[in-house]
Amino acid sequence: MYRDSETGPAITPQLALRVAILGGIALVAFGVIFIRLWYLQILSGDTYLAKARDNQVREIRVDAPRGKIVDRDGRVLVDNRIAYAVKVSPDKLPRRQADKTRLYVRLARVLGMRRNEIRATVRTQLKAQPFAKATVKLDATQPQYAYILEHWNSFPGVEVEPVALRYYPHHSIGAHLFGTVGEVTAEELKDKKRYRGVAMGDRVGQSGIEYAYDRYLRGQDGAERVQVDSLGNFRGTLTERPAKPGQQLRLSIDYDVQRVGQDALAGSRGAFVVMDIKNGEIRALGSSPSFDPNVFSKGVKESVYSALLHNPDNPLANRAIQGLYPTGSTFKPITSVAALESGVLTPSTPIYDPGYFDLGGGLRIWNAGHVANGTLTLVDALKVSSDVFFYKVGAELNNAAGGEQLQHWARQLGIGRKTGIELPGEVPGLLPTPEWRDRLFKKHATDKSWTIGDNVNLAVGQGDLQADPLQMAVAYAAIANGGYIVRPHLGERIEDRYGRVIQELGNNTARRRVPISSQTRSLILQGLYEAANAPGGTSTDVFKDFPIKVAGKTGTAERGPGRPDQSWYVALAPWPNPRYVVAVTDETGGFGAETAAPDARRILAALFGIKSEENKIVKGASRTR
Repeated sequence: MYRDSETGPAITPQLALRVAILGGIALVAFGVIFIRLWYLQILSGDTYLAKARDNQVREIRVDAPRGKIVDRDGRVLVDNRIAYAVKVSPDKLPRRQADKTRLYVRLARVLGMRRNEIRATVRTQLKAQPFAKATVKLDATQPQYAYILEHWNSFPGVEVEPVALRYYPHHSIGAHLFGTVGEVTAEELKDKKRYRGVAMGDRVGQSGIEYAYDRYLRGQDGAERVQVDSLGNFRGTLTERPAKPGQQLRLSIDYDVQRVGQDALAGSRGAFVVMDIKNGEIRALGSSPSFDPNVFSKGVKESVYSALLHNPDNPLANRAIQGLYPTGSTFKPITSVAALESGVLTPSTPIYDPGYFDLGGGLRIWNAGHVANGTLTLVDALKVSSDVFFYKVGAELNNAAGGEQLQHWARQLGIGRKTGIELPGEVPGLLPTPEWRDRLFKKHATDKSWTIGDNVNLAVGQGDLQADPLQMAVAYAAIANGGYIVRPHLGERIEDRYGRVIQELGNNTARRRVPISSQTRSLILQGLYEAANAPGGTSTDVFKDFPIKVAGKTGTAERGPGRPDQSWYVALAPWPNPRYVVAVTDETGGFGAETAAPDARRILAALFGIKSEENKIVKGASRTR
């Protein structure tokens, strides 16, 4: 033990050891820290310096305007319009909460909004993108943004910027075709292939053509790189990459035909289709009642959307591809194909029509108006639209080999299946079969199994049949074009903003061919021609003075007790070498010759440019189906 009388008590060996150990630990710790600092500053200094610099830079997206949609002649169908968005810049907002609250109160008064609504909107957007401007109102009125600009001192941090919003200049005309745009949903963002490059808050096509061709119309967003300090405060713009507008889409639609078709059905519930029978190009396709897609362009209010969704007339439904209808007598040419091709009927087979048909079990069904047509062959039966003739044919088809010849040929012609048009939401409808009904019967979902009466009903387009105008147009086109099932399409080509072709879209090839003999086709087409031109034809009075020769078939579909009959007409023109098929239906139009046939005449006049027909009102005299 050592003692130093001058300085204090002696240091024991144990204490000395402890001091040595602690000193060693401190030395090691210092060495570790020194080495770590040396590593960070010398070996990894460049890496961390680059990261620090990156933290000073933020990238802000600049939305790209969507491409235009034009008709076959280049007339604009869908465009963009300049709107004025009221935004706030986070770096220029007042720092004190009281000042910020007063700003929101002033903004709320000008914009007709609630203060809390503005605060929540700004907070949500700044949380998602802290360095981007937050949009308070997307489409301010002229007095609103003018007031803000005139009193800019009272609105610190508030700016008014022009933005591109979707614009539908023809409002309800073609609404179901063009569709709508809206903010991308969380579910849609999971589809990385379709929505690559899309971020939450972006507006994308949600229905119609806007959805089908969204990847072409959407364009490419630009970007603005800004510099911020360590606290996130804006310090300046570094670089800008301009947004690239979407490409222009040219459709096969003829706007004049589209407008006339929608005018013809105005005030009704129904639909129409005009299609090239050779290649499936759609010249017009519409549904009534319609809606104005402009209400969706800037974000539709929940109350407005709910009103549209729960409207009993269902204006959002595209009846041309979603209508689930019995077709009435317009189905008879399809029954004719089945009867002739299966051998149940020959071109000269006579069938006596006394005005009624005894189905059995004491059930007697009649022609419309109890008209007795006497002995008929197929062409005459189509001309006068004899129900009894086709009741008997339906019964024979039910008893023919296999028992499903009618269903087989109807399905071959496209009934009960999707046509393949690029519009989203198409439904296949229903072609009733014995298996279908028997399956329902086993599940106690219907009161009876399949009977001969079901086939009799189907032969005249009644019963459980559910089809739409586009399916009927495809079926008639196949009868007229040699048996080819065309795929309806709307997109013609993708163009740049100057109209120069970038990519052809038109699909002019048939998906498949139905083996219908030329004799079968000729007989049916002759019957349709006489129905629109010969004395006693169901639509002769409608087309007797029309300058273009037409072949066509009326249809009057019963929709149940207490409900008005549905009016149908399907036309092929010009005769004798048809190029177009026109299918029209009106849910409450009554006899086919009274409503749908005159509507088809107006559409055909627009299609062939017959100006003298524009204001002519034509009523059919026929009371047959």
